[in-house]
Amino acid sequence: MTVETAYRDKLTVVKSDDRRAAMLDALADHVLAHGLSGSSLRPLAKAAGISDRMLLYYFPDKAAVVAATLEVVAARLTALMAERTGSARLPLETLRRELAAFLLDDRLWPYMRLWLEVASRAARDPFYRAVGERIGRGFLAWGAAQLDGGDNPKDAARLLVTIEGMVLLKSLGMEDVAALAV
Repeated sequence: MTVETAYRDKLTVVKSDDRRAAMLDALADHVLAHGLSGSSLRPLAKAAGISDRMLLYYFPDKAAVVAATLEVVAARLTALMAERTGSARLPLETLRRELAAFLLDDRLWPYMRLWLEVASRAARDPFYRAVGERIGRGFLAWGAAQLDGGDNPKDAARLLVTIEGMVLLKSLGMEDVAALAV
């Protein structure tokens, strides 16, 4: 292999990776707007601006498309939470108050609604259970890293359980009860 060929191949991989990242951003936008029920291959491909056959060129199957898309959504949400809470490590109660106010805000509800949809599907579908667990454990690790002192794994679990419960209550029209926990 010549240096020219290697350089051209590397550029092709970079372009392909850039194209895949751009598609995943478009897919994440689509899933946040329409949920998983509106996420068959054709609508997903249309959202990415390509054919369903081309979408499967970049991903081995629909499950890989959905998993990668949900990972992008989770990464976006994690970045938004990090922006909100800043770089300082916080005590459990302070972080809980910050995240509850932020995540229960209507502007973030598309993320929470999607997370509830993943959780609902996870109750009966091993694929969504595996994806949901991976994302949930990522949120748990993020929470542990944000906490100041204390028993971080236990406090991170308390944080996750509290926020998840509050999101569920809001989805049931019981936001007033969730607000009492803050």
